[in-house]
Amino acid sequence: MKQSALSRLTTEALVEAYVDVGIRQDQALDRFDNKIFNRLYARNSAIADELKSRPGDQRIHLVPLLQHPNWQVRLNAAKELLVVAPDEARDTLAAIAESRHFPHAGDAGMCLWTLEQGIFEPQ
Repeated sequence: MKQSALSRLTTEALVEAYVDVGIRQDQALDRFDNKIFNRLYARNSAIADELKSRPGDQRIHLVPLLQHPNWQVRLNAAKELLVVAPDEARDTLAAIAESRHFPHAGDAGMCLWTLEQGIFEPQ
């Protein structure tokens, strides 16, 4: 979906699309389908960029996703929320890392490590 099409969606519709993409990414991970996963990553980034561009940085509407039952949705939301809800996001990343539910735990742990090392700076 193009950025112009995303701009016509409500915030609620964007959050729903964000969840859908996360679930589909998780399914792609299960099938070891990196091509699909990467395409979905780009779509998720576009959705997050649209939320970020809205007045007041509407990524805050992703906070409830930190409790989502799908590991990938939770992980995506935690990474995206590091700027607007840093404590909750870091707590979620730590919980995912400690869960040992791979590959999500590895991704969360690496994200926390890159934050601590100053390699990754959330925007």
